[in-house]
Amino acid sequence: MSTFLADKADDLTVESSSATFTYRRLGPQRGTPLVLLNRFRGTLDWWDPEFLDLLAADHDVILFDNVGTGYTDGTPSDSIEGFADGAIEFIEALGLAQADLLGWSLGGIVAQHVALKRPNLVRKLIVASSTPGGQVPGAPELTEKVLGIATKPKADADDMIYLLYPETEQATAAGRRHIAHVSTRFPNGRPYVSEEAAAGQLTALTKSGSTPWEQVQAGLEAITQPVLYANGVNDVMIPALASYVAVQHLQNATLVLYAGAGHGFLFQYAKEFVTQVTNFLAE
Repeated sequence: MSTFLADKADDLTVESSSATFTYRRLGPQRGTPLVLLNRFRGTLDWWDPEFLDLLAADHDVILFDNVGTGYTDGTPSDSIEGFADGAIEFIEALGLAQADLLGWSLGGIVAQHVALKRPNLVRKLIVASSTPGGQVPGAPELTEKVLGIATKPKADADDMIYLLYPETEQATAAGRRHIAHVSTRFPNGRPYVSEEAAAGQLTALTKSGSTPWEQVQAGLEAITQPVLYANGVNDVMIPALASYVAVQHLQNATLVLYAGAGHGFLFQYAKEFVTQVTNFLAE
């Protein structure tokens, strides 16, 4: 088993009005920090340490659990706006004047709302395996199998691989590597996302998905920061079409799609994606 620097990162805390936030900070503390916002049912422990090590080689990387989720106490939200408020509260509690944001899945939706609510707080925005929200024109509905697995209280390794990786030999092997990287943390009593918090996240996603497209489009058009949208072509959770549609309404956007990859493309193609992120942030 590989040893990753991210596995040795200390759990840090910062107090705010709503919660005691738990976070980890990796890499050189210079330049604009890169704050990571997590997926549905994700905690600090679910970020792949190989991906984090690659990011932290050249960036000040901060990952955290939002209010009422995983390691962070407080009452969990049930709206994207509430999650965005939590992220803003966390960034301000750290005393950061500005940050770059990388949001994965649910975190990508939240990151876009942070950019809209507090534009001066966000320098650049990276949206991975995500959507602008609302009823994206032409996007297919989730299958019953995907919905069933995604809402299971405790999905097993095979469930997670199905949701995050296509059913090919190469992608499945990448999925098993990801599970091996993160599974070392879980036997040690590390927190999961509570059912209350998971129900709130699901409610938030449902509300977001029912937002009229005209309202979502107006929000996209109001985002002025440079945005990197990225996804796997074979994403069964959030179709790549959502990314393609989103960039058509952003003022300054780049779209990158990874063939043979799905919702977990950022771990399957960690080196390639981190190179893309590094170049985007340096521009």
